[in-house]
Amino acid sequence: MSLLNINGTNAGCLVEWDGVNCWPAVSVGERVSVSCPPLLKSHELISRTCTSKGWSNMSVPYYIACFQDNSTEEEEIGHISEYFARVKLIYTVGYGMSLSSLCIAVFIFCIFRKLLCTRIYIHLNLFSTFILRALAVFVKDAVLFADETVNHCTVSTVLCKASVTFFQYCVLSNFYWLLVEGLYLQTLLTFTFAHKRTFFWCYTLVGWGTPSVTVTIWTFLKYSYDDYGCWDDLDSGFWWIIKIPILLSVLVNFLMFINISRIIIVKTKTPDSNGGDKRFYRRLAKSTLLLIPLFGVHYIVFALFPEHVGLEARLFFELVLGSFQGFIVALLYCFLNSEVQNEIRKEIEKYKSRTDINTFHMATQDFIA
Repeated sequence: MSLLNINGTNAGCLVEWDGVNCWPAVSVGERVSVSCPPLLKSHELISRTCTSKGWSNMSVPYYIACFQDNSTEEEEIGHISEYFARVKLIYTVGYGMSLSSLCIAVFIFCIFRKLLCTRIYIHLNLFSTFILRALAVFVKDAVLFADETVNHCTVSTVLCKASVTFFQYCVLSNFYWLLVEGLYLQTLLTFTFAHKRTFFWCYTLVGWGTPSVTVTIWTFLKYSYDDYGCWDDLDSGFWWIIKIPILLSVLVNFLMFINISRIIIVKTKTPDSNGGDKRFYRRLAKSTLLLIPLFGVHYIVFALFPEHVGLEARLFFELVLGSFQGFIVALLYCFLNSEVQNEIRKEIEKYKSRTDINTFHMATQDFIA
């Protein structure tokens, strides 16, 4: 299909989806080359030229360029479909576990309000980002992939763009509240006397404000200069508007991880520190120091390579393992938290005590009667 100017001359070829690849809009005379699907592991390129009559035929058919043996074509396609279906099933289960465990953790902290402090408020905001991220994944899948007959290359609805934008915001806020966890621990270890309320508003500005500004800029530029499809094209240059802030947050967090480790080693080895302080520093740092290298370092590794390189490993880390991150956070910050366990234990003992007293009163009343 070709595009005509107002004066009737040919302006180029429109975006076209051929069932395998998305051919971008180009001017007449331009030649575009695309590769085979990454999982087919074929490096041969397929080319088409934009002519005055529209797109030309492909230089090499897919079944020749992408498959070494034509008889295995259906088997390869079946293998790819099964792989993606398996990945989707695992990350759906993972996000479901994360969502339910995080909601329980938030409920527990809301019940035991005596536990609420700056540290717990930061944890609750981090929980909220993981909850939003899980919901965003479910919404995006429902909008983009519910109908397999839809042409994902050319579809461009407000709903699908909104779902992708919401997903990007949730991912960014997730990384930046993880950064806030590191900043809080760094501040706590560095400054003995700190205005926690003032710092908390700064943390809030970093955790929610930075993603809001970034996504707003990205949305404006995508709408103005790259308003194609559902805004989920990872090969677009505008993708770096999202990627660079995430890389910076992970890099800063990793540098703080090294510095916090150094501070803790120094403080625990200082002769003036008593045993209580040492236990406090170790307990305070244990969960956060586990999270910093666990969540996000792989993002830097994959960011150094194009999106189609290491696709299987990338899917495994970002979708499969990433889906269970919320569950791990709830486990470390709530379910394995000694303060939470003590409060639950006290409530159980109070309940047993009240039950025993009620039973004694009922038995006494029956005896008197």
